[in-house]
Amino acid sequence: MKLQFGPLLLAGMMVLVSLSGCIFEDPGSSSKSELLAVFSYSPSDNIRVGDTISFDASSSTPNDGSLTYRWDFDDDSSVDKTGMTAEWSFDSPGSKTIVLTISDGSITSEQVRELTVVAATAVAPSAEITQYNDAEDCENNDLDEDTHIVVWMCHYDKSQTDRDVSETTSITLDASDSGAGSSDEYISEYNWDIDLNIDADNDGDFENDVDFSGETVTWADVEPGEYKIKLNIKNSQDMVDSDTIKVYVSYAAKWSDFEMGGNTSGSGVELDFDVSISYDRDTGNTIRKAVAELTYPQQDGDCTNVPGANNCRAKLDIYAYNEEGDEASNTSSRGLDQRSDGDNCDEANDCVFLTMSSYIFGDGETTYGDGDWTFKIKNDKQNDLQVESFIIRLVYV
Repeated sequence: MKLQFGPLLLAGMMVLVSLSGCIFEDPGSSSKSELLAVFSYSPSDNIRVGDTISFDASSSTPNDGSLTYRWDFDDDSSVDKTGMTAEWSFDSPGSKTIVLTISDGSITSEQVRELTVVAATAVAPSAEITQYNDAEDCENNDLDEDTHIVVWMCHYDKSQTDRDVSETTSITLDASDSGAGSSDEYISEYNWDIDLNIDADNDGDFENDVDFSGETVTWADVEPGEYKIKLNIKNSQDMVDSDTIKVYVSYAAKWSDFEMGGNTSGSGVELDFDVSISYDRDTGNTIRKAVAELTYPQQDGDCTNVPGANNCRAKLDIYAYNEEGDEASNTSSRGLDQRSDGDNCDEANDCVFLTMSSYIFGDGETTYGDGDWTFKIKNDKQNDLQVESFIIRLVYV
């Protein structure tokens, strides 16, 4: 008798065929990339002979209780310890190779790391960055500072054709106050990391990049800002230590005796001054305030009043725009009788200051962000005017 296959049976056989890859799949064929051996150890440096070292593989994946862990501490391809965590000590100094092997029952993954063990009598060095500061700021005010490196960049002779805040400075970094640990030791390495937010050598440690080497180095082309740097040293016993310090670079520029043209077109006359401002809480580079200070005569000596009008009374204003061109602040609402800012405003002058605190430069909905900003001086009057001075201050300390 010839067998007849109905439509329902045929459909069922087709489903089985389509699922056969799932039903009969080899359980050991999972991708090896899903298995990753990772371990850390503590202490991570200055390990002496006899010290107990704690090893932790809990960051290995998957971390679901399905893995086995095998540790080889003496580089002889044998298992010295098992378990997600383990402890070990070494009875001789030197470079040691640690191998962690994990397995899910069908595939394995391993990580190999090197650590250095020093003599039991080794003494650690002491890293110290020499602190210093400028004696005065750009207004000859004394600076009282004993914790950070504080520097002011003072450019009080800017020309009208150079209205861009682009100067940089050099910072001296000095580790000569560091100690080797004992009279029998010496410091073999001085390494400086000047950006603790970048892992330049991709080793997972953001604070050990070697940007400069040497006991005393010069860090050039430093822009106004707030910085945190780190010194890492090693002595002749391979013992290490580190020190960090904040560096604050503030800035002041002054333009003197320049002319603001008169507003003859009805659209106003403007002078732009460009400046870069940093506000980044995550990296620790945050301006404290930005100040623009404008001083000009209330009346130009060459001006002649039209009968019945006081058109010689000057009124200049400062406007601040972020890099998107959004207006963040201005002085236009300041009345003519409210223009005596500062401690030394002459009676014949108007002194109007625009101060913007750090929160203005944040990245919230009501703030304006950092980056490239523009300060504008605007003259809406028809008469030109010889301005006495315009100062921009970027205060980071």
